[in-house]
Amino acid sequence: MRFLLLFLCCFFELRAQNLATCSNDSLSPAEQQIAEQYPFIQVACNQFQFFSPDSPNWRYLNEKLSQMIATQEGKLNFYHIGGSHLQADIYSHDFRTFLQTNWPGLAGERGLVFPYSLAHTNNPSNYNFSSPNDWKGYRSVQQRPEDLDYGLTGAAIECPDSIIIINFKHLKTAVKPPFDRLRIYHNTGNFPYELNFGDQELLVTNVSHYPELGYTEVQFSDHLDSLDLMFVKQVEETFTISLYGFEFLNDLPGITYTAIGINGASLPTYLSNTHFSRDLELRPPDLFIFSVGTNDAHCSYEAFNPLVYKANLEKLLLQILAINPNCAILLTVPNDDYYMKKYPNRNTQRQREVIMQLAAQYQMAIWDFYGIMGELGSSKTWKNAGLMQADYVHFTGTGYHLKGNLLIEAFMKNLAVFQNKNN
Repeated sequence: MRFLLLFLCCFFELRAQNLATCSNDSLSPAEQQIAEQYPFIQVACNQFQFFSPDSPNWRYLNEKLSQMIATQEGKLNFYHIGGSHLQADIYSHDFRTFLQTNWPGLAGERGLVFPYSLAHTNNPSNYNFSSPNDWKGYRSVQQRPEDLDYGLTGAAIECPDSIIIINFKHLKTAVKPPFDRLRIYHNTGNFPYELNFGDQELLVTNVSHYPELGYTEVQFSDHLDSLDLMFVKQVEETFTISLYGFEFLNDLPGITYTAIGINGASLPTYLSNTHFSRDLELRPPDLFIFSVGTNDAHCSYEAFNPLVYKANLEKLLLQILAINPNCAILLTVPNDDYYMKKYPNRNTQRQREVIMQLAAQYQMAIWDFYGIMGELGSSKTWKNAGLMQADYVHFTGTGYHLKGNLLIEAFMKNLAVFQNKNN
């Protein structure tokens, strides 16, 4: 009992210290502009909050990032998971664009992407997959056939055709990292297809199949920025190809930023994906950002159980740390929303309390976007300002870009604090 009381005293003291650091004196020029245009946004609190005196994992990340910037050598893997906010990949792509353009010589990689358009759902506007074949799409939120073992992306497409063509290209983006390696995530076990790359076939130097890990890796002699791929079935019997994602890799230094989002996803969605950890182990994370939670708590006050939410969040957090014990973790508090478009969602405050407890326990960081928005009921103010849609859950394009700018500013302030301490 005494230990619990001591922990709670320290926790609330640290929380008070963090809240006290919210000050307009520390605003960057970009934040000052936001504050002037949208005075209802708590821009002064736009920072990564820590509820422990030190975070070894974040210190380790900032050391590696600072060294990479200074030497223009090395790679870092960033992952960001969520629901529909991440599937749209608007504010997350703003963050990706910043990370891959802000420091000269650090182009990074595109990382893991999923062909949402072939699954007949909304696709990010910064890349495109096309195919003349007919595909059936699956999302782990709604569909869990026995023969589908979802991986990191939580989605899949299937096609039974003997000859399958898929094309990929970048669209409407300032960052187009080239690739000279390609990983195709597909059926685990038997995969009776020969790959052909059309005019790019002459550049193929090696094709390696890893049937028990469910992927094939292709190496090219030169960098590419688009893909023309054909699967040719090598057996007569019926076989349906299942594809879970494409990972575009290269030998260039920089940050790989992979955003993973499924409309309607919650923590149980990712916890139930059979090969989530198996896929993540292939490219262990240096930073893992959790933006899962809106769908976990988008219900009545009585229906939401904070203890269940905490158990699920902690379980997924521990999965990440089991893959890389040194991984820095950023827990983002969900945005304010209205339940059924008319009830301010009081569950978000309870989520924030849980997130703070876990951040203190595991010495990780929080980005309190709920607080930055203005807390309970603020989504109506954002909607009236043209920043949120009429569902009081999702943002407009302007709102998402604003959120991306705030995330960038908070990330850079955290890095600057570390660098100032060590200069």
